[in-house]
Amino acid sequence: NAACRALAEPSLLICLRFSFSPDANAVSSASTKSAATEMEAPLSALPLLLVLLAAGWRSGAVGAWATSPGGCQLVQSTMDCTGRWLSSVPGNLGGDTEELLLDDNTIRVLGNASLLSYRQLQRLSLTKNRLELIEPGAFLLSQGLRVLSLADNLLSTNYSLTAAALSALPALRTLDLAGNRLTEDMVSVLVWNLSSLESLSVARNIIMRLDSSIFMNLTQLLDLNLEKNYIFEIDQAFEGLQRLQRLNIAYNCLPCVVEFGLTQLRVLNVSNNIIEWFLSLESDDLFELEVLDLSHNRLLFFPVLPRQSKLRSLLLKDNEMSFYQRLPNGTSLANVTVQFQLIDGNSTSIMTVNLWDEICHSNLSSLRLLDMSQNQVWYLPEGFLAQMPSLTHLKLNQNCLEMFDLSEGDPLAMLTELDLSQNRLEELGADVGTGGVLPNLQLFNLSTNSLRALPPGLFTYTRKIATIDLSHNRVDLCPQPAIAGEAESPPCVDIRGVETLAHLSLAGCGLRGLGGRPFQGTSLRHLDLSNNHQLLSGDLGWLQDLAVTLHVLSLRNTSLSSADVDFSAFNSLVRLDLSGNSLSVFPPSLGVLRLRSLDLRDNSLPALPPAVARTLLGTSLRELYLSRNPYNCCTLGWWDALQRAEGLRVPDGREVTCSFASRTLSPRALPEPVLRSCRWQTADLALLYLVLALPTCLTALVAFAIVFLTFKQKLLKMVKSRCGVSSPY
Repeated sequence: NAACRALAEPSLLICLRFSFSPDANAVSSASTKSAATEMEAPLSALPLLLVLLAAGWRSGAVGAWATSPGGCQLVQSTMDCTGRWLSSVPGNLGGDTEELLLDDNTIRVLGNASLLSYRQLQRLSLTKNRLELIEPGAFLLSQGLRVLSLADNLLSTNYSLTAAALSALPALRTLDLAGNRLTEDMVSVLVWNLSSLESLSVARNIIMRLDSSIFMNLTQLLDLNLEKNYIFEIDQAFEGLQRLQRLNIAYNCLPCVVEFGLTQLRVLNVSNNIIEWFLSLESDDLFELEVLDLSHNRLLFFPVLPRQSKLRSLLLKDNEMSFYQRLPNGTSLANVTVQFQLIDGNSTSIMTVNLWDEICHSNLSSLRLLDMSQNQVWYLPEGFLAQMPSLTHLKLNQNCLEMFDLSEGDPLAMLTELDLSQNRLEELGADVGTGGVLPNLQLFNLSTNSLRALPPGLFTYTRKIATIDLSHNRVDLCPQPAIAGEAESPPCVDIRGVETLAHLSLAGCGLRGLGGRPFQGTSLRHLDLSNNHQLLSGDLGWLQDLAVTLHVLSLRNTSLSSADVDFSAFNSLVRLDLSGNSLSVFPPSLGVLRLRSLDLRDNSLPALPPAVARTLLGTSLRELYLSRNPYNCCTLGWWDALQRAEGLRVPDGREVTCSFASRTLSPRALPEPVLRSCRWQTADLALLYLVLALPTCLTALVAFAIVFLTFKQKLLKMVKSRCGVSSPY
């Protein structure tokens, strides 16, 4: 948004005392004063802009009002009056109601007498109304109220009176003020006397700056949601929140996080900001932090994490992060230093550090998930992963990696998921010994790289591997073991004997006609061979080892043109994709399969067999894709049969077309002239020829009879004279 872009200008971006500890030092420089002066102009225009933008954010949350009033529904002790077009709180719904839902109505004011009938009320929701005012005495008889939702209203109009009403709720634990166009000053007034709060949401408002005065009385707060505001500065705002465990500041305008010192925090979400640095407080105190989400920011470096923590999930997706000790051109920056000038009041100190010190001093022994996808990482520092012996999920996809080493004894022994897709990998290094590598790996994604082979024996000891994605590499599958004395075979990937393997993707690998038995000893259930244009140059004998186990097979875009390919042996198939090929005849062998899904799109089929709906295939099919084939409009008997088939669905039925006299039509509604023409074209030709010849034959017969009767005497005399035999009369 415009506010974040104004703060993100390179000449203006400074760290505006985003500190979490009382002794935090501001990061400063000689240019701070001039930068602040330059920022004054764009920031002065922010309030009006933010009000308009807040209205835009809020508009997505406010739905359409109900069009007709109706009665509320009582379920046990919950009264549901959602969407009843109510302009006030009904007063006759029962005094024992514990939960009252008034969402999606048109209530503007919650008056002093509105809740007099609900003395047992514990939960009240007024989300998506037009609430502008809660009168000071509205909750005087609802002292037991514990949960109050006021999201998506207009409480900024009379916030001071509403604050007086809220102060009368000593038992309130959860308060939702999201989407009310509140500024930080308004929030401070509204929550000033709510010391019992444990959960507070002020998301989707127009808060810009947080300081220590806003939440200072919320000593019991456990959960704080500040997402989708316009916060660009935080100055010791959370010091007094000693019990705070979950903090959400996502979708704001924070440029950096320095001196992070909230030791009691368990979950911190600062995703979708413009953060370039994350620096924790230098302390040996144990941090309770378990989840840190820094995804979708502008991080340039790996974050400086607490030395001692319980971190389990570290999310760094979609940043600009890299490691800089070595550059791609071979230059080393190991000895480059930088000086930081720290100004605190009248005292100034200078700290000199090794800028590219990539040794992580944090204890990451409990880390389970590390997501560094969509960054600019082209190598990992030596020993980087050794600090994470408990790591189970590692995502490094969409980076610039050219090499990745898997060594025996590496800390990846606990890894169950490894994603290295969409990099520049040309080689995968592994020192495979007697114990193997990645013994607990279940999912291995290497798609979209430049690999030609994998280290021999890589999967020998992977006892749990279930999914391998090698799509969009230039790999070949190893055939049967080479015979002694033969020339060395080209590089290939050997998956034979991997019994646990269930899903394999080899799409777009440039595979040619496979020979031997590349899948021997496997129990694959899902095989993707799509976009291998020279794959089906022969029969499917190389798939014989999967005939019993294979459930899903994709042969999309494999240049399949012959209907003689025999699929009858694959009697376990339930899903088959033959789209994007050149089939001109429906393969007869498909008729004996019990498929539930068949994809025939983008072929050259003029028609399907008329009896396809009555075959074993037709009775088992539940999903059939047929579009983008040159069907003949005059041979659509099969289409009508499919429409009558019970339980069969054609998801792309509206896209199916047929051709008639250079016209493209929909078989769902053929014009009557086309139907008449088709009836002539499909009539029995023998009968048609007989009908046409019958009048000619009758005419000739009549003419012959007339001639014969006219010249009967002469003809008989002529015959008699020529034969020379007398005849008695």
